[in-house]
Amino acid sequence: MKSGWYLAGAALAVSSTLALAAPESLLPPVFEQPAPAPSPAPAPPGQAQPAPSPAPRPPAPAPGGASNPAIQPLPAPGAPAATFEPPGPADGLDLPPDFPSLAELEAMDEDELDAVLGLQPRFDIPPQARRAVRRVGLLDPAEGGFASGSLVNQPPMLVYAAIRANRGPMVSRWGHILLRRVLASRLDAPRGMNSVAFAAMRASLLNRMGEGMAARALVQDVDSANYNRALADAAFTAYLATGDLLGMCPVAQVRGDLRQDAQWEMMQAICDSFAGDERGARRRLDRALGTGEAPAIDVLLAQRYAGASGEGQRAVNIEWDEVDALTPWRHSLARSLGVDLPAGLRANAGSLYDLSDVMIAAVPLAERIAASDRAAGRGVLSSSAMVDLYSQAAIGGGDPDDAGWQAGRNLRAAYVARDAAARLAAIRALWEGGQGEIAYGRQVLTARAAARLPVSEALLDAIPQLLASMLAAGLDRNALRWADLVEDGSPAWGLLVFAQGAGAAGVSSGDVATFAQEDTSAGKRKAQFLAAGLAALGRLDEGDATELGVDLARQTPWSVRIDRAGEVGNGALAALLAGLGMQGDSWDAMTARHLFHIVRALDRAGLNAEARMIAAEAVARA
Repeated sequence: MKSGWYLAGAALAVSSTLALAAPESLLPPVFEQPAPAPSPAPAPPGQAQPAPSPAPRPPAPAPGGASNPAIQPLPAPGAPAATFEPPGPADGLDLPPDFPSLAELEAMDEDELDAVLGLQPRFDIPPQARRAVRRVGLLDPAEGGFASGSLVNQPPMLVYAAIRANRGPMVSRWGHILLRRVLASRLDAPRGMNSVAFAAMRASLLNRMGEGMAARALVQDVDSANYNRALADAAFTAYLATGDLLGMCPVAQVRGDLRQDAQWEMMQAICDSFAGDERGARRRLDRALGTGEAPAIDVLLAQRYAGASGEGQRAVNIEWDEVDALTPWRHSLARSLGVDLPAGLRANAGSLYDLSDVMIAAVPLAERIAASDRAAGRGVLSSSAMVDLYSQAAIGGGDPDDAGWQAGRNLRAAYVARDAAARLAAIRALWEGGQGEIAYGRQVLTARAAARLPVSEALLDAIPQLLASMLAAGLDRNALRWADLVEDGSPAWGLLVFAQGAGAAGVSSGDVATFAQEDTSAGKRKAQFLAAGLAALGRLDEGDATELGVDLARQTPWSVRIDRAGEVGNGALAALLAGLGMQGDSWDAMTARHLFHIVRALDRAGLNAEARMIAAEAVARA
């Protein structure tokens, strides 16, 4: 019935101009051709002929400007017919030149008719529940977020550049965590910057970092009516990354005009199907498949997804033979539907798909565990989240040949084995077989198990790795329990000095030199990072750091700005600029000079704990 009303209204709109061009009278014929007025009777002889009666005057206007009813006088016999002028724009009856024809209107579904006739609501919530676009974010200062006004008085172009120039992956796990924290805080936009655009930039960077859940929560803090194209794009990416395509439906149904691409159209069809219009959704997707407006694999996945809404049980066969690349759309829908991805297609995809696999609950547990090491190394997963994930494999039973099941068993032994030696052996078994951020992810996994080990000289040879594992999860107090067994200038000492909190005593240059002599890393990078971090915290003279080949005097536009952010105590801006300076896939991309400016700025801005953990991570992973 709704479509019938739309078509009737559309037909009236199209034909109204034509109807007025040839009006049809509703009066009886007697009113169309009235009888002639009787001629006055001749005057009697001797009397003057009476004068004709004057024409009646139009009624005077009513008081207050309201006009009295008036009847249009008929034209005099023989008068030329009045020409009809079509109504102008002021009459509100003109239609756009590209307005669809009746045939085109009849072929449209309800959503398309809504868009053409302007019947789509802009708001989907009552006025009293609408939110102002300010302080958009998740974390309040009481929850660890930054103050809402941290960036209000900062130059908009500086904030814009710091966010938009960041490609996402960072060498430091702790740098990633800090940047996520500032992006997810409830922040007001810099003065002069559009608030929605500011939210869109933050969500887009979170997506590039692999933080789909944080990005999704951020965009949900903005009402659908306030979305622009940039925020819609960021939200669409976040919902795909988390396997939550239906979460985009409120925006797609209220603001369907934000995008016009094929994926957006298919997503709207899926939303229609889950809203009850399964037949209309099927027609739209069949049309997309027939016209080729989207690749066949994308439409088939959409059909399978839409068919899961209830009524439609149509079988949809998914074939990957002609598919040569994995896209977020294909990955998200396939994972959500439980469709197996070809091994070659999945192996050649980027690391962001690993981070997405961890967040989609429908992904098989073994594959989630395999992807979790990279996620933990990046900073997406915490140590406790890793323990929860691996524990599922340990308690759920499985094949002893399965790597995830065996890792879960080793993790259990790392906590409950009969003695410290057996627990350490289980921890070391978990450390084996990985490189780079994957190996560091395993250290994140074992952080709490390492912290539970008793302080003992029998474990002395494993102290550097145990300390690195504990500091990967920020367990600095647990690490300090080993201070009495650690010799000054040793590899373990190079980590333990950063476990000491703000106000710790200075460090002897001789101990740093001893550390450098034992350093076996390429180019003495561990020693350089140690010296740069200690100098930034004010615990080592900058001249002593220079003797190790660390150039602290060189300045760049980035270093000037991050130093200034630290001097004025603006932690949010310092964190944004620190993230910009820590971009890269490995610590080979980091220099000791960059580390010095990052650690010093964060420490001066009141982020001493984060500064120390970044410095300790640099020494551990160099």
